[in-house]
Amino acid sequence: MKQPLQPRSNGRAIFSTLLLLALAFPGVAGATPASDEYIRGYATAILQRDFQVTAETVRVRSGVVYIRGLESSDGVRDRMKTSLAAIEGVNQVVVVEAGDLATAGDPSEITPEVNVFLPRDLLFKSLLADPRWPHFSASYQQYMQNSQLEGVGSATFGETFSFYRFGGPWNSQMETGLQAGVFSIFDMDADSHDLVNADYFVAVPLSIKKDNFSAMARLFHQSSHLGDEYLLSGDAGERVNLSYEGVDMILSYHLPYGFRIYGGGGYLFDRDPDDLEPGIAQSGLEFRSPVAWWGGALRPVAAVDLQYHEENDWDANVSLRGGFQLENPDFISRKLQILLEYYNGSSPNGQFYARDNVEYVGLGFHFFYD
Repeated sequence: MKQPLQPRSNGRAIFSTLLLLALAFPGVAGATPASDEYIRGYATAILQRDFQVTAETVRVRSGVVYIRGLESSDGVRDRMKTSLAAIEGVNQVVVVEAGDLATAGDPSEITPEVNVFLPRDLLFKSLLADPRWPHFSASYQQYMQNSQLEGVGSATFGETFSFYRFGGPWNSQMETGLQAGVFSIFDMDADSHDLVNADYFVAVPLSIKKDNFSAMARLFHQSSHLGDEYLLSGDAGERVNLSYEGVDMILSYHLPYGFRIYGGGGYLFDRDPDDLEPGIAQSGLEFRSPVAWWGGALRPVAAVDLQYHEENDWDANVSLRGGFQLENPDFISRKLQILLEYYNGSSPNGQFYARDNVEYVGLGFHFFYD
């Protein structure tokens, strides 16, 4: 499928990526794991603010938060656990049903909660800057030096759902579920805002989490379709019936002070066209501020995602996003992110996949449930 690509202006992408990494890694290099006292203070503040739970009922040992038996509903306890689990350095949240917290056992002997049908959260968190991560979003993108498109609207519909969580090796947790999404772009300069391309993605993921380490392996399918108006406009060129199945794995580690690194790779099979090169790889760095502003409702976030395809000689596709995350302390698994976006690389949109290079800046609204 290889065809000559338009020249790519990598200078701005490389500079932006190096700048973000340079700002991030000095803090990481000197970082130390959050202390139990830090976690206890943070957890106490959240519990007092959101649940009217006093500090005397909270203890932390080796990153495990213990809360003395509470007279509250299962729903309230679930919200407590979800809120506290988001604190940097927390490995687990345990409600001690009765007695003094001093009688709680060794944290290393605690078995994570397992055999949960439709758990509230996800073991493997969303990749914030991945342009092909299924979630709900809407954004405007301004393409630069592109002969086909200028103003582009992007709409994404999808999510990751966990069906069942169970115990894994080494006292870990595992879960399986379903991941699905539709990724569409529209020509905003056309009279009827023509649908240009839509990619349909579905995957069966298997995730594992142990302390700050998590991983996801997926078996997935993607197919691509051009919009009718775009086909009739005469600008579509030769139609490519792009579809493929694939497998991949992504490893992730949460560092202190809100940083996260990840990386992995995969292989495409059952490819159409059949000369599409099969190798793919991915890496990235994310930052979610451990401190939220505006009464805990506004959190700064930033991320860089790098993807590589054998089809275009492993050149890096750079995606940068940064902005703010709006969250509700009562429903902390629901997050709305308002992000500035920058992309430089081969087009991620199926009909133009690895055939056209694109560079754009944009503003997007992204909704996550993890």
